Amino acid sequence: MKAIRNTLVVLSPGFPENEADTTCLPAQQALINSLNTNFKDLNIIVLAFQYPFIFAPYRWNGNRIIPFNGRNRGRLYRLRTWLKVWQMLKRLNRENEIIGLLSFWCTECALLGARFGKKHAIRHFTWILGQDALKKNKFIAWIKPPASSLLAMSPFLADEFYKNHGIKPTIIIPNGIEASAFPARSPEKDIDLLGVGSLISLKQFDSFIRVTKKLQKSLPGISAVICGKGPQEEDLRKMILDLDLQKSVSLIGERAHEEVLQWMSRSKLLLHPSSYEGFSTVCLEALYSGAHVISFCDPMIGEIPHWHIAKNEEEMTAMALKIMQDPDTDFSPELIYSMNDSAEELMKLFCNSES
Repeated sequence: MKAIRNTLVVLSPGFPENEADTTCLPAQQALINSLNTNFKDLNIIVLAFQYPFIFAPYRWNGNRIIPFNGRNRGRLYRLRTWLKVWQMLKRLNRENEIIGLLSFWCTECALLGARFGKKHAIRHFTWILGQDALKKNKFIAWIKPPASSLLAMSPFLADEFYKNHGIKPTIIIPNGIEASAFPARSPEKDIDLLGVGSLISLKQFDSFIRVTKKLQKSLPGISAVICGKGPQEEDLRKMILDLDLQKSVSLIGERAHEEVLQWMSRSKLLLHPSSYEGFSTVCLEALYSGAHVISFCDPMIGEIPHWHIAKNEEEMTAMALKIMQDPDTDFSPELIYSMNDSAEELMKLFCNSES
């Protein structure tokens, strides 16, 4: 007899090492929390392939986390990690009544999840979360996923996946936000521009800095803050120095999620010049914090309140200037998608007998 009924096994490249780490995969953390809140009888087990860098299982908000400490090492180590995950899945299937497998990103997690699900007649879904839709993702050819097993965060991402791999995901489930995690909103908008994300070339924070410089001509006292860390930090610091923006732009490093939400609450605008996004949780969080968003990427079909799409730096500059100079600009919060809604839609897939 199986010991634990109603078990969902989540396969992820990583997971936070403890509850204090709010910077590691915050959207995934929010989803697990929402599942816990809305499905009290659901037993969630997370298999973390590459990180944290420990072997001992632990509890995170009551959920069982099993790390494999893969550390993103070479092929031999990766194969050993996969073997360990496969053996663990076999053990969990003996001990639990598994209602489904959920893989984050269509990469190694989806490969093992799809194969194990097919072998043992367990429903498996893969949540496509961004860069896994790109053409360079070789796992798609190995997995050959049916369209009905793929969840895309946005219509844009579904179209990207089809364009690059010839498979059109049939289910759209946005990664909503965990509204209960937000602090009290700041009564004062004392930050003009905010940027949040990894300091990598994809995120194009050099565009953020150039736009700030252009805005400075009309707004000499402009204040801008960038939250994040990454390999481009020194280059960005040099760029700030070269453009004489030391008094206008602050690079404050990586911050706890709650602190980032506080910065959002104080900001008028989130500039998000990333060259590629599936559906940015950061943008949704900024909107709910009462900031406007200007981005280059347009993830949805149709308009989203207070989310503006720019084609280039000149358009981004003009939009930002108009929003900040208009005394009637509405900075009220906008809740676009709740993670509770995402959790509900997800569980319908595992509870639907026709899936």
